[in-house]
Amino acid sequence: MTPARNRIAVYPGTFDPITNGHVDLVDRAARLFDRLILGVAESPAKSPALPLDLRVKLAREAVAHHPHVEVIGFDSLLAHFVAELGAGVLLRGLRAVSDFEYEFQLASMNRHLIPEVETLFLTPAEQYGFISSSLVREISRLGGDVSGFVPPAVADALQAQWQRTLA
Repeated sequence: MTPARNRIAVYPGTFDPITNGHVDLVDRAARLFDRLILGVAESPAKSPALPLDLRVKLAREAVAHHPHVEVIGFDSLLAHFVAELGAGVLLRGLRAVSDFEYEFQLASMNRHLIPEVETLFLTPAEQYGFISSSLVREISRLGGDVSGFVPPAVADALQAQWQRTLA
């Protein structure tokens, strides 16, 4: 891996929705790389609650305070997306031990597909360790307050989404 590739990292996910835990990882990873790309995956198999363009928009708003962090939506194989960007690092978040087995499997597959790219795991700050996008979606869908778990624009977008769904 060339030194230039080492300075470009991709943090992929569906970000459905982006949470304060995701933003925390971006805040810390942004200090480590010259360029950090938040890759928002379309992921139709996961049936995202929010459309890709809205997830990209919300992620851009959430990380706008970092001038060298970009948000790009993608609908291809992650290995192809990373290769197109010339990145040398895949950033993944680990909230709990239960995440490790799945993430280890993904890292191993990605190492096979893109051997020149290293996977780096970061853990969120303790106050964000229990937050997951799926829990946030469920709480919001059932009318709960998610304002402590997501940026304000995300809480508003989720509320609007559920109102559209019910209408």
